[in-house]
Amino acid sequence: MNPLKRLGCRRATVLGLLAATVLVTPGTATGAPDAVQASTLGAQAAQSGRYFGTAVAAGRLGDGTYTTILDREFNSVTPENEMKWDATEPSRGSFNFGAADQIVNRAQARGQRLRGHTLVWHSQLPGWVSSIRDANTLRGVMNNHITTVMNRYKGRIHSWDVVNEAFADGPSGQLRSSVFRDVLGNGFIEQAFRTARSADPAAKLCYNDYNIENWSEAKTQGVYRMVRDFKARGVPIDCVGLQAHFGTGGPPASFQTTLSNFAALGVDVQITELDIAQASPTAYANTVRACMNVARCTGITVWGIRDSDSWRASENPLLFDRNGNKKPAYNAVLTTLGGTPAATRSTATTTSSRGGSAS
Repeated sequence: MNPLKRLGCRRATVLGLLAATVLVTPGTATGAPDAVQASTLGAQAAQSGRYFGTAVAAGRLGDGTYTTILDREFNSVTPENEMKWDATEPSRGSFNFGAADQIVNRAQARGQRLRGHTLVWHSQLPGWVSSIRDANTLRGVMNNHITTVMNRYKGRIHSWDVVNEAFADGPSGQLRSSVFRDVLGNGFIEQAFRTARSADPAAKLCYNDYNIENWSEAKTQGVYRMVRDFKARGVPIDCVGLQAHFGTGGPPASFQTTLSNFAALGVDVQITELDIAQASPTAYANTVRACMNVARCTGITVWGIRDSDSWRASENPLLFDRNGNKKPAYNAVLTTLGGTPAATRSTATTTSSRGGSAS
């Protein structure tokens, strides 16, 4: 989840917009020019059969400003930390789903789809797992964790990040050192996906990672080779999640190429943890446009709602400021999705449209 410097991208072209601000129900429209345009992110994304979601923290669900934006703007929810291993199985065989249930039940009641994040990850891992050195023990523990968590939410989770961040940064293009790789070998990812398919055959199974957005990077190529191999051998994998934690320049020039090349393997692609340092409207528009241009890019999730909710809070990387107001990047995203921004705050948007570098 460590962002790298990104190349600058071309200035977004400002498109002419219809004036309607009608809220629509989710559907599978193609986003044709004569489609009714929506005034919220989730409703507009739904017109092209996509979702627009956000990471949610259970501890913030008592904040009225936070939940107002959540319910108005987003049609998909990812628990930020509540489904990670340290939260769900802090000691062996002792599961705690309280916080995750709170997010899941709330989202379901409001018709928001859910992404599960994450089942197998080397970080936020309890010490009792990290200390296992016997392969049979670790394999059993991993399979039991996957099965138990997925069974808890079977039929309620649209997509699962089955394995998260397994590849190393740098030029190797290989798996990083972790208790899973070091004890089980490189086959642990395949094992995790096969176990996940058995646990919930209907859920989309995703591999999720950061810094795999640039097609020329060794890490991107390593993940690509793995997915290609899995598809060739019938290992169940349905999607690749690209986290998209970008610097001020936004996505690399090859981002759409990367999305297209993964999709050509026969998997969906999802932008899973989007945030951009200083939230340049152009950088956000370029990111969203790349997804919209790839048919199998099925949705976008921003990693938090307001800047104050972000793990990168000092970089102000999200679509809403600390007071919950829409930033210029919000309108850029809605426009790129094909929507029409509400008339409110139009003056601020006009005067700030060239921003993105100020804190």
